[in-house]
Amino acid sequence: MSRFAGISMANPIHLLAFGFGLGLAKKAPGTFGTLAAFPFFLLMQELSLVAYAGIVAVMGIVGIYLCDRTAKDMGEHDNPAIVWDEVVGMLITMAALPSGWHWWLIAFIAFRFFDIIKPWPIRLLDRHVHGGFGIMIDDVLAGFFGLAVVQALAYYL
Repeated sequence: MSRFAGISMANPIHLLAFGFGLGLAKKAPGTFGTLAAFPFFLLMQELSLVAYAGIVAVMGIVGIYLCDRTAKDMGEHDNPAIVWDEVVGMLITMAALPSGWHWWLIAFIAFRFFDIIKPWPIRLLDRHVHGGFGIMIDDVLAGFFGLAVVQALAYYL
């Protein structure tokens, strides 16, 4: 049972938007929600980069609907419990990730850093773009910022 009126974990839209319930953490729901990306990554890590990117793009497009519908059901734009955007952003950061658990940790830290700090233009979009697209776009950009950091580190290290 959810602590939010109008929300049900039996509803697959809400279940996905809340990162299979990880977004319901009372503290740091975005950080916990980001962890929902790891099982997806495990399933997709051996795919070609094109297939991986295609699946993540579809997840992002579907996420616009999931996040918008759930926000409307909650009556609140971008409630912190909605974490599908973090899942997609983290998967972007993990694209072409080198092997090793330490790269998972580096990717996690890089994504969370940009998602929390929200440097320009992420902060601008977060403040001015609304609806499901608005919920998704700041985390998608944070994912690309994280991807750039991870790939630069992989190249130079």
